Amino acid sequence: MPTRTARTAWNGTLQEGSGQVELTSSGVGTYHVSFPRRAADDAEGVTSPEELIAAAHSSCFAMQLSALIGQAGGTPQHLEVSADVSLGPDPAGGFQITGIALKVRGEVDGLDAAGFEKAAQEAKVSCPVSKALKAVDMTLDAALD
Repeated sequence: MPTRTARTAWNGTLQEGSGQVELTSSGVGTYHVSFPRRAADDAEGVTSPEELIAAAHSSCFAMQLSALIGQAGGTPQHLEVSADVSLGPDPAGGFQITGIALKVRGEVDGLDAAGFEKAAQEAKVSCPVSKALKAVDMTLDAALD
């Protein structure tokens, strides 16, 4: 299996510095990061590690759920997945990821609501990104459209 690479070039202090995250393996882009924007409610066009984790988690979950729906005898027509990754203070000092809220809405042939919910719950614990983040409190809101 392949290894994917990203790199960050950072200049300056935590509060006054900034960086650029490059998605090196795919070459799809370079994105600005800064701690003040990371900790603010309005990102103002600057990404963060939490947003990048949310992107990784939502896409991984969608792929895993698609596979599990097929294994359960269904056919996914459309899945809309979002992941909200929260940053908060760490009681031991600094910051930590305090929670992940997954939400999926799906249009699926061949599965009822209970079958969809079961597949979604299984995807929540079995997608590789979920496995990597299992120390974080994770919720799931799953429903058919």
